[in-house]
Amino acid sequence: MVRIRIDRSKCIGCLTCVTACVVSHESDDARNRVVIDSEIKAAPIFCRHCELPECTYTCMTGAMHKNPITGFVEYDKEQCASCYMCIMACPYGVLKSDKINHKEIMKCNMCVHRTDDGSPKPMCVEKCPMQAITLVEVEK
Repeated sequence: MVRIRIDRSKCIGCLTCVTACVVSHESDDARNRVVIDSEIKAAPIFCRHCELPECTYTCMTGAMHKNPITGFVEYDKEQCASCYMCIMACPYGVLKSDKINHKEIMKCNMCVHRTDDGSPKPMCVEKCPMQAITLVEVEK
């Protein structure tokens, strides 16, 4: 399984990852963000694709679910009831509704739409000028 790893010591808060996300998804809003922490340091925020994802447990329709093969938390907007329970349940504050229509949950999908085989190809990783965001292999 692969996951996004963030080295905050390399992050300069340039927001290139946020822009890359918007471009990759051809959307008006990013699925990630960069915040400033209490030590006034840039902190990129991404979906962690948790081992035990609270967002999937609170989703009443199954729109938010964990893929048993990839380990990614996936979102199916066609099944979504827009109840926002997943947003409220996320302990990291990562999930949000789209800022235009408020009908879709904005969450990282590892840019699987950028490949023919559905493998991850996050544009934020490719475009980070400081290599603060990387894709790493993790054990199940």
